[in-house]
Amino acid sequence: MCADPKVLEGLSWFACYLTTPKHFQFYLSFLTVLALIFITAPFTLLLGFAGALATRSRFLPLRWIGTAYTSMVRGVPDIVFFLFVPIALDQVLEYARHRVLCPEVTDPVYRGNDFVVCAIAKLPLNSAPQWTHEIYGFALAIVAFSVVFGAFAANTIHGALSAVPREQLETARAFGLNERQTFRRIHLPQMWVYALPGLSNVWMILIKATPLLFLLGITDIVYWARELGGTKTSFFEYPHSDWRLWYFLVLLVFYLGLTSVSEKVFAALRRRVSRGQAVIGEIAEALR
Repeated sequence: MCADPKVLEGLSWFACYLTTPKHFQFYLSFLTVLALIFITAPFTLLLGFAGALATRSRFLPLRWIGTAYTSMVRGVPDIVFFLFVPIALDQVLEYARHRVLCPEVTDPVYRGNDFVVCAIAKLPLNSAPQWTHEIYGFALAIVAFSVVFGAFAANTIHGALSAVPREQLETARAFGLNERQTFRRIHLPQMWVYALPGLSNVWMILIKATPLLFLLGITDIVYWARELGGTKTSFFEYPHSDWRLWYFLVLLVFYLGLTSVSEKVFAALRRRVSRGQAVIGEIAEALR
């Protein structure tokens, strides 16, 4: 039916137009965005905990590292780190491979504005299939997003750990719990009550930042919406006027739906971790 688009009209034309290979890539790009979010979130939380605990550490050098990480990353525009982290990490890996795999090459890798390593040190190799390059770029994007939003999560978790009433921790120690048991059984569970509102904001900002994927060379939903929605002349199989408004309207609905579901999930999580908190508050109010 779609062999000759010029003879199609109405719904048949749209059915064939919306099932072209490029449109299927557009549909798959939604999965790319979702994969980025759900893979990045655990690493963001892990870096957040590491940064928060480092900031609270009694070991001064570790505390300096934690403070520098949270302060520096939060104080620099996100787009700078989204561009810096993948480039820096890629060059570090290629430089290390260059030194190991090509010890006979003595020329400097930095030659003016160029970064030149031997062919077998490239990541990925030039002979590697296209999917390898895409996965490698996607992995670098995950690292960049995790580093940036891990700093915001670290600041949130640090504040939540500090917000837990000290009396509860002292009571746990009075009952014979050591520092590790107190942290695992009392401090950490109570912390979630104060951390979830801030972490929900970090999650929302992470969702809103996914359109920046195109800066890292990844063909995301914004790229395809602009590419497919632009004016197509008679040289194309399916000529049409500027339809970018409709494509970006689809993205608007997608992001609004994703944030709406996220709000409901975080609301349910807050109710779950707050069980018993309201009862304690009511008892305290009654005692007054």
